[in-house]
Amino acid sequence: MKIKLIFLLTTILSFNCYSQISFENGYYIDNNNQKINCLIKNIDWQNNPTEFKYKLTENSELNNKTIKSVKEFGIHNALKYVRSSVKIDRSSNKSDELDNERKAKFQEEELFLKVLVEGKSTLYSYVDGSLTRYFYSIEKSNIEQLVFKSYITPEYKIIVNNKFRNQLWDDLKCADIKKNRVEKLNYKKSDLVIFFVAYNSCNNQEYINFEEKQKKDLFNLTIRPRLNSSSLVSNYRNINIKNELGFGFGIEAEFILPFNKNKWSLIIEPTYQSFIEESTRNVIINYSSIELHTGVRHYFFLNDNSKIFINASVIYDFGLNDPQIDLLEIETPFNMAFGLGYKHNDKFSIELRYQTPRQLLSNFNFFAEYKTLSIIFGYSLF
Repeated sequence: MKIKLIFLLTTILSFNCYSQISFENGYYIDNNNQKINCLIKNIDWQNNPTEFKYKLTENSELNNKTIKSVKEFGIHNALKYVRSSVKIDRSSNKSDELDNERKAKFQEEELFLKVLVEGKSTLYSYVDGSLTRYFYSIEKSNIEQLVFKSYITPEYKIIVNNKFRNQLWDDLKCADIKKNRVEKLNYKKSDLVIFFVAYNSCNNQEYINFEEKQKKDLFNLTIRPRLNSSSLVSNYRNINIKNELGFGFGIEAEFILPFNKNKWSLIIEPTYQSFIEESTRNVIINYSSIELHTGVRHYFFLNDNSKIFINASVIYDFGLNDPQIDLLEIETPFNMAFGLGYKHNDKFSIELRYQTPRQLLSNFNFFAEYKTLSIIFGYSLF
């Protein structure tokens, strides 16, 4: 019943939260070079989009624009995409899919490229699933791909073509940038963003670092005391303990996934719990343990300061001080937990968490079902 209640509340709240997704101030430029200010639905695209949704005003109807009708769109002070016909190499970097050609195999495509750094020299990115490609342009020149390609030799050795380093050294020279710095560059966003910022700074050119503007808090450490209501029912001496109150304490590490508007995260939380009983039918229960919760969380944003979340986790239980029921040693397999909570100002949170039953005496062929419902209070240190 409790788990059904949690899922019912989750369903209701999810519909409510989806209806409250905010649109952000932005613009698009059409094929006639007309700039239209509007409100764009920012879903923090993990893959480069081919379309986007927008409203002209808060109360107007929802519209859709595609790459065929828009040359550029963006959200003020957050992100920018430009349409361009470019030559792109879609060769796989997976070891079992490599070819034996060192040269990139280009094909021309019309794409929305994401602007990472904009200035005298501009850096762009394109992501499509496991494929990531970076592009660049100098002032008003054509946009070209920075070439990076893995291939396999006849001797079955994997070699990497790092032509992008030569491209940068040949086209983006500056007195403050030495060749050994270019030779150490990796084909990844952080390295390339730093390099393009350095190049524009070296030339005393104004630039916009969109990655810096989008920098987000991707890690939270939260202390989480809790009130546990635990029950134990067993055919060993007919134990029947309902809603025994106890306290627990956990420290949660949360890793926010950097896409989809920070709605998804991974959580790891070691928690101390204790269940001790000495008066029921002359049975002595001594069960203390460290529970390790590992799982995923999803947020539903209500506004800039409030959000609701749901999470699911697997619990690994590690007994402390030889946990026993009488002289029967407790051994628990893993179980699951499901939670529904609210967070305010990214600091304070409260969560209702239900744990699926554990069988504590399965090694002795006794039925001994232990389950817990917790109210968890949280305070994020950072």
